[in-house]
Formats: sequence, structure tokens, C-alpha cells
Amino acid sequence: MRDHQPQPISLQQARELFAPWADAPAIVLAVSGGPDSVAMMWLAARWRRALKRGPTLHVVTVDHGLRAAAAQEARMVKKLAGELGLPHRTLRWRGDKPSSGVPAAAREARYALLAKAARGAGATHIFTAHTRDDQAETVLMRLSRGSGLTGLCAMAPQTERDGIMLARPLLEIAKADLVATLDKASIGFAVDPSNSDPRFTRPRLRRLMVELAEEGCDAPNLARLAQRLRRADQALQLMAEGAERFLALTGADPRDRRGGWDAQGFAALPAEIQLRLLLRWLDQVGTEGPAELGKAEALLAELTAAIGAASAAVSMAAKPAPARLRRTLAGALVTLERGRLRVEAAPPRRRPGGGCTSS
Repeated sequence: MRDHQPQPISLQQARELFAPWADAPAIVLAVSGGPDSVAMMWLAARWRRALKRGPTLHVVTVDHGLRAAAAQEARMVKKLAGELGLPHRTLRWRGDKPSSGVPAAAREARYALLAKAARGAGATHIFTAHTRDDQAETVLMRLSRGSGLTGLCAMAPQTERDGIMLARPLLEIAKADLVATLDKASIGFAVDPSNSDPRFTRPRLRRLMVELAEEGCDAPNLARLAQRLRRADQALQLMAEGAERFLALTGADPRDRRGGWDAQGFAALPAEIQLRLLLRWLDQVGTEGPAELGKAEALLAELTAAIGAASAAVSMAAKPAPARLRRTLAGALVTLERGRLRVEAAPPRRRPGGGCTSS
């Protein structure tokens, strides 16, 4: 395996990285003080200065209140942002912190604060400094949790969150190249000790990556895998949308006021398309979603068995009782009756005292 030789990011590369967002009115840069986000801020400032017209850049640092050094790091970011001519704000995650699941809770709080700041600044986008290394770690993390195809696509270059577009312009850039960029420009950065704390999943995977890379399972290959899976995932999503339209056109029964889908038409679809449609319907009408993949797979197996048993009986000229199934999942009610598959909002559950609850 040939080691990656770090190379500083040039101005031309920066222009190419940020070009898709040149027409945005304003962008929030999420800068923690670490090397990745500091490099992103420095590169974005250079990119913006090279444009005659372009988005207004706003730098935001979130202090989670978990480390004493975080306040000092925020001041460091503010100082550098000022030197680059960029406005800066520090937002704080206030209130009680959870005793477990801290990284996930901090992430949710961070994005909520960033989205609020973006709306206040009139920004349509938030830039985060996720790198190719982060992408590789995400693939491993989701693989270890048994994620499906969509989960293994890892992070998308751009997604919508809380009404704001979350963009990751550095997703194909190696972290080492960003460090080399800062070294060349003589710009300092902070080091978060939690990034090497073995109590957390990502630092443990980071250590494991060193050994995996020796077998060719390195960050470039894992990130490339995520790209290829995303391409396949997008194709399957289009197929699922087409299958849904097909079912709507061919399986309609004007005598059935409750609607639903033709069960035999559904059963004729490939299993992956069936699963995607079922998940989509559950998420559309359910009140407790999103539905867990494993539970949706188990429900699909029950549906397939019930529909298949009815078909087999018909082929043997038997007169079986109509296939019936009634299950709730993620706040949705799934029924199979008289050849129709329906997914509706589940009725409120009855409380022990006779009342009802929607949860």
C-alpha cells in the first residue's frame, strides 16, 4: 500500500471545492477550532475574496460546555475569523447534559444551534468540515451496526436539515491535506482530546483504521465504497418510485373505498423494492418513525409468507380462508385482507383505565 503524501490545498482547488455554492446568499461556516474546520474557514475566505460577487460568510462556533478549553478555542476562532474579515459568533449548549450518549446528543444540539444561526443570518447553507477520513469512519461505524445499503452510503455531500441545507465541501479531501494547508500558511489549530478518547466509538475506529489500511481497507477505498453504494441506492430509490406508480395504476379497485395496494402486484416486486416501499409507507403515515430496518424486514417476511400461502392454495384449487395479517409498526397499522395491502395510521392505544393514548 502506498502512503498518501499530504499536499496543501491550492486556491484553484478551493475554487473548485466551493464553486457549487457561489450563488448562495449567505453561508454559515461551522468552525470548532480543530484543523479541519479551521482549514475550511481559511480556504472559504480565500475563495470568497477571489469572487466579484458571492455569498456572505458567517463563522459560528458551538461551545458544548463539555470542556474547559472550549471557550479558549472559540476565542481563537474569533480572532482568526476577524483577521480574515469574517463575522463570528459563539453559541453555547446550555442546560443539563446526558450521562450517556454524549456525542450523539452534542451533535443534535450543535446542528439545532447552527440551523438557528443560519436562519438569523439569512443563510441557506451550513458548511461542515467532514473529510474523507470522517467518511471512512462512518462507513465502518454503520457496518458494525448492521446498517442497510442506505446507511452504508454514509454522509451525503449535501442534505437538508431543519429547513437549511447542510453541505460538506471537503468530503473527498484527506485530513492530512488540510493539516498541510494550515502548516504552509502558519495557522495554528486546537486539538480536542475527545478525538482520541477510547470511550467513544470514532476514536476506537480511528485506531483500527491503521491496521485495516495495511490490508487495503483504507480511507480512500472506504470512501469510494460509500460513493458507489450511494449510486446504487439512488438507482434503487428511482425504481421504488416507479414501482409505487405502477402499483397505483394497475392495482386500483374502484369498489374498495379504503384503497390500498394489490397484494399480488406487491409480491411480484424484487424484495429490496418491496422493503423500500414498505419503509416509505410506514414513515409517511406512522407517528413513531422512522421504522427500524430490522423490524421492517421481519414484517415484510410475514407479508411475503401470507401472500405466498394464499397464492399456493389457489394454484392447488383449494379454497383457503383469505390471507389476513394485522400488524403495527412505528405508529402505523399494516393490514393484509382480501388481496389488499394497506398501511394506515395506527389507532390510539387504549390506556389501562379505558382512555386512549397516541403513543
